[in-house]
Amino acid sequence: MPKLIKPEMISLKNHQTIKESIIQSLIAEDPSILHLGEVLLKDKERIQSRAGRLDLLLQDQYSNQRYEVEIQLGKTDESHIIRAIEYWDLERKRYPQYEHTAVIIAEDITSRFFNVISLFNQAVPIIAIQMSAFKVGEDIALTFSTILDVQPLGLVEEDEAIAEITDRNYWINQGSEATVGMANEMLGLISRVQQGLELKYTKFYIGLSDDGTANNFVIFRPRKKHLNVEIRLPFSKEIQDKIDNAGIDDIGYQKRWGNYRLRLEKGDIAKHEGILAELVALAQQNSR
Repeated sequence: MPKLIKPEMISLKNHQTIKESIIQSLIAEDPSILHLGEVLLKDKERIQSRAGRLDLLLQDQYSNQRYEVEIQLGKTDESHIIRAIEYWDLERKRYPQYEHTAVIIAEDITSRFFNVISLFNQAVPIIAIQMSAFKVGEDIALTFSTILDVQPLGLVEEDEAIAEITDRNYWINQGSEATVGMANEMLGLISRVQQGLELKYTKFYIGLSDDGTANNFVIFRPRKKHLNVEIRLPFSKEIQDKIDNAGIDDIGYQKRWGNYRLRLEKGDIAKHEGILAELVALAQQNSR
């Protein structure tokens, strides 16, 4: 039988040889220890204009999600939180094509600062990770525990009560006759898996209505020359591979909204009918 032991918890901040740079290098070598999914190191000590250096920039392998990571030994404090948010803001403004999330790592996130981060999390996507160190013989074991995750955004239909209702002509002006027609073409695919659905025109998107009740497992945003389609599904590598292999123009998965975003041009619906039908069928099943 293996011997069960109680490891000795230690403080990295007070350790004689362990420095923040060592923890930074450890995470850079294997970002999976943070449990953020399948992420890769994009940059380390990333220079920010007039704002210092971002500890680590990580990117999801299969989506357009990026993580701005700030590490602090010991307790988190005001400057740590402000720095993390500032770097997040600079990166999202510089690269708006990506979804950005600030990640705060510290040994001790007190209840006071946990509450502060929670308040910010309603407007800024923040993940708080507590890092713990244990002495095991001559070695040190590290664990990383997420104590605050990104606040999920409300579903599209939850905003239906206050959504401003428009009509087909509104979206023809926003997009074009052709791209609004593509939304109708997509509705034909959707009707194969659920009959009775209609397009519902609101100010910000074209959704789906089932006898007057919103059921937005797919929504549309017509543009002048293409149609943006958002399909609500949990992310999976299998689905992402199917989209990539089909050659569909993929705008990127939105983790916070939980949807795949595709850009379709004239002829794409017929060209990719099989995979599109499969995706909407999966989304419809997931919406039950």
